Amino acid sequence: MQIYLDYSATTPPHPKAIAKMQQVMTQQWGNPSSLHSWGEKSALELETARIRVASLINAVNPDSILFTSGGTEADNLAIMGIARQCSNPQHIIISSVEHSAISEPANLLESWGWQVTRLPVNKQGRINPWDLQTAIQPNTVLISVIYGQSEIGTLQPIEKLASIARSHNILFHTDAVQAVGRIPIDVQKLGVDLLSLSAHKIYGIQGAGALYVKPGVSITPLLSGGGQEHKLRSGTQAVPTISAFGVAAEIAQQEMATETSRLVALRDRLFDQFAECPYLISTGDRLYRLPHHVSFILSDLFAQQAPEVTGKTIVRQLNLAGIGISAGSACHSGKLSPSPVLSAMGYNSNAAKRGIRLTLGKDTTQEDIDWTAMVLKQILVRLLPLCVGC
Repeated sequence: MQIYLDYSATTPPHPKAIAKMQQVMTQQWGNPSSLHSWGEKSALELETARIRVASLINAVNPDSILFTSGGTEADNLAIMGIARQCSNPQHIIISSVEHSAISEPANLLESWGWQVTRLPVNKQGRINPWDLQTAIQPNTVLISVIYGQSEIGTLQPIEKLASIARSHNILFHTDAVQAVGRIPIDVQKLGVDLLSLSAHKIYGIQGAGALYVKPGVSITPLLSGGGQEHKLRSGTQAVPTISAFGVAAEIAQQEMATETSRLVALRDRLFDQFAECPYLISTGDRLYRLPHHVSFILSDLFAQQAPEVTGKTIVRQLNLAGIGISAGSACHSGKLSPSPVLSAMGYNSNAAKRGIRLTLGKDTTQEDIDWTAMVLKQILVRLLPLCVGC
């Protein structure tokens, strides 16, 4: 039995997205910048996808969607595209639980003399808007806060945070890669200036993403070349994957209402399966949470008896049982590092190595949830012979 529960890492491409990609590769393969009929057909596919992606996040002007190679490039374009407009180092604000596609560019800016404030979070990984209010400085040029945290599932109060930024005339960006297609996103209501999204998180094809840029907001391109994407992202567009992105966005918009409620029910069922287990502690905010996301850490009680067991141990054991999940901590050159996200939430370095994440998707069933819960309990018992009450 094979059960995939790592949908926050990537999703299996939707058959209609695959069909669209194949159609474009064989029939609309022209360069969309060319003026002949081959180019016109390709350009039509490109702009149709732009309209579909714009509709998913209620971007009134489709031209506010800039296609990129994925969420990482979109995040980098947002951060560095604003920073490169400044002749001297300024100040930016991010959260302490950002994806590395935001935290690493911020680290780079810091090495160039920029000031970077990393907002603290509570034990559930959520920002207090007051902390943003007090962090703003006269030279703050950008605030970037992740919408839905991929490791612990917590949703941030983006509308409130963006309102604070707007009241100070500061640009606001959110990495919404995990949220788009899973919860309703309305850039008009949110009031954000920039928003990143990715195709392969919504059953599109890996290699396509987008950055929403609010009309009137100016960014400096990272790439020089032919001036594609309104001169903000040069390079011939990957029309097959972008077209599939558009199809996936349209399907996500059509199915979101029913699929989100289904995933919430499955998510909560999985949490409930371990409510009485003293060896797994849920992480993240249970109320303000991505609908498909479940995460735990191995408790201190478990670690006292099996200190060598980490989140990656659980991942490997479940993989042997045919179940795919992920761990939050990172392994570099064979050395396991604590999760920066769990560390920011106040967990010590040992606990921050013991996180696991199970993320659900369109193919996940109640049977999958119940089987996974049973297998995980058996693994805990096997790893910890004294384990009772699981």
